[in-house]
Amino acid sequence: MIDSPILPEELDALPAVLEQAGIEGGAVGRRPASRAPRHFQSRLSGLLATHGDWDHLLGRVAFPEASLGCAQSTSQRLLGAPGEAQRELRAFDEEYYLQRQPLMLGQLQELPVPGRLAIGPHELELHPAAGHTCDGMAIWIPWARVLVAGDYLSAIEIPFFGEGRGTLNAYQATLQRLRPLVQTAAYVVPGHGPALNGERALALLEEDLAYLSSLAEHGADAQLPAARRTASQRRLHSENLSALSSAPG
Repeated sequence: MIDSPILPEELDALPAVLEQAGIEGGAVGRRPASRAPRHFQSRLSGLLATHGDWDHLLGRVAFPEASLGCAQSTSQRLLGAPGEAQRELRAFDEEYYLQRQPLMLGQLQELPVPGRLAIGPHELELHPAAGHTCDGMAIWIPWARVLVAGDYLSAIEIPFFGEGRGTLNAYQATLQRLRPLVQTAAYVVPGHGPALNGERALALLEEDLAYLSSLAEHGADAQLPAARRTASQRRLHSENLSALSSAPG
């Protein structure tokens, strides 16, 4: 499972969703082999996180015994700020009056990025994806032509790096790195917003690059993408401006 939903009821539903899909996931590390239902063709073997923001780490709440794999840069980020993800999750839950099991990250499995990760007879391709944050990876599933993009290529969120997170230049570099994958993708799955067909994702990539170029050149006067000019996106735009103003040089 890559990344995670956020709400407690969504996380609680995950084992049943996997079971309905014929994947043994609700009893990771618990079900004796002799009792495994015959109809299961595969089982959940682990979790992946595209980056270290708290809302991408909650698979460990649903499957506390599954290993969590991430880029080495993400592991270093989480180890360098112990408890930060948990504090941000608690703040979110307190704001929205939510109750859930605590997030226990356990031991992280560091993955080489760029690199490959075997999954059954296939391999996932892991691509560097810093920019939105200082860490992370995008995951290309070649046999399905699906790109899991992390917090890039969202139809509802502008490119966002914010002070102390990523940088404009790194964000631009990641988009350019992802371009060949997007050009051949059947679908792109972003961290926020709907899944996109390849054509729509490529158009968004060009919109995002245009916004970032305008941001670098015009600052506060940069035009947001036409479909993403909501109040919340203007707030993110302001945070991008703050990050630029505080950047060295």
